[in-house]
Amino acid sequence: MSFKVAIIGRPNVGKSTLFNRLVGRKLALVDDTPGVTRDRRVHAAKLYDLRFDVIDTAGFEDAAASTLPGRMRLQTEIAIREADLIFFTVDAKSGLMPDDRTFAEVVRRSGKPVVLVANKAEARGAEAGMLEAWELGLGEPIPVSAEHGQGMPDLRDAVIAALGEERAFGEDKEEASDEIAVSEVLIGEDIADPDAEPAYDDTKPLRIAVVGRPNAGKSTLINALIGEERLLTGPEAGITRDSISVDWDWRGRRIKLFDTAGMRRKSKVQEKLEKLSVQDGLRAIRFAEIVIIVLDATIPFEKQDLQIADLIIREGRAPVIAFNKWDLIDNPQELLAELREKTERLLPQVRGIQAVTVSAETGRGLDRLMDAVIKTHRVWNSRVSTGKLNRWLEGILAHHPPPAVAGRRLKIKYVTQAKTRPPGFVVSCSRPDVMPQSYVRYLSNSLREAFDMPGVPIRMALRTSDNPFAGRAKKR
Repeated sequence: MSFKVAIIGRPNVGKSTLFNRLVGRKLALVDDTPGVTRDRRVHAAKLYDLRFDVIDTAGFEDAAASTLPGRMRLQTEIAIREADLIFFTVDAKSGLMPDDRTFAEVVRRSGKPVVLVANKAEARGAEAGMLEAWELGLGEPIPVSAEHGQGMPDLRDAVIAALGEERAFGEDKEEASDEIAVSEVLIGEDIADPDAEPAYDDTKPLRIAVVGRPNAGKSTLINALIGEERLLTGPEAGITRDSISVDWDWRGRRIKLFDTAGMRRKSKVQEKLEKLSVQDGLRAIRFAEIVIIVLDATIPFEKQDLQIADLIIREGRAPVIAFNKWDLIDNPQELLAELREKTERLLPQVRGIQAVTVSAETGRGLDRLMDAVIKTHRVWNSRVSTGKLNRWLEGILAHHPPPAVAGRRLKIKYVTQAKTRPPGFVVSCSRPDVMPQSYVRYLSNSLREAFDMPGVPIRMALRTSDNPFAGRAKKR
């Protein structure tokens, strides 16, 4: 059985840097600014032969419970309750601060085993700060440098001493690492047998990213879905910084939800920290299968909302729109008709996109939202056999043949589906370089209607077959 370690300490002592070192990847945002981390993040970690889950937490601050620092502290206290072992982290370079002593008392009262980590031990003069840490009464401080990886063997020995060998070396469950698929012209996954139409597997885990502008209600929506206050929320815009993943079980299906930072217009993003947050959110979109675009129903379809939707479509992810804050709307029927018209007009590249009205505050519409997610995921995974595609193509060519370019009519020979996730089709034709984009859109829209594939991006790649007689005239 694995164990959980929570990394606790005041702001800017290097908790997220230590988290990244233990995880082996730069998952948590790191910056010199104090208070970068706000939500608690859980991930599988490894320290030589020890395997465990590690929790990155916000810096402990002494503040009123109603304030943002106070709500961050509440999340950290939850992490302490969940953990089997605590890494109480201090800054050896700057020495002990009054807050270190206050929070050491909080950790001591929890009754959990504690390892005192003196971080930044590589700095000049850090030895005095490390010796000062003895005053906390949490045992021997372990000098480490999370940035440079120094002191990790001593940290491993301290974990074993704190938990005991039997607990420390319990059986672990290794999880497969996440890999980003290599992007190609059609983006999606290759189809082994073009004539096969396998059934949709509704038992596979599902990855969902929740994106939108700041203060649209993304974190509140995830909390409402999973039924607990897992993510930090509040009236302030831009609370979420890291892209936080949350595991959830919905009707027996494993789902990983990714909360992301609010994305503002590029011209407004000046601070380095916000740029890092947006990059983390974009990475979550690339990892996801379904992306829920949360729009504020009181001010929907701002320019930034459309740019976010366009980015998701270009990445080949399957979008679903959630019109949040529906409980604040006075004339729901009138607004609903207006939103449907705007959705069809402003997002023609994903005609038929699933759009659901929800209220994360009251929990209204959440089941309909998840039904829309599953329906969109089915379409995103759909396959059409080559035989059906070419029978459809015959009717299309008879009804509306390709235009003539420079006096020569373009010919389409056949079409086949080469990829799924999203659906990608290869069209074999003469002179693909001069095929009008309007006709390609016509094929795409006709295919979407004929095979019931609403609301997902469709890729069309034009190919021409090699001419075996090309170049023979020159050889004579």
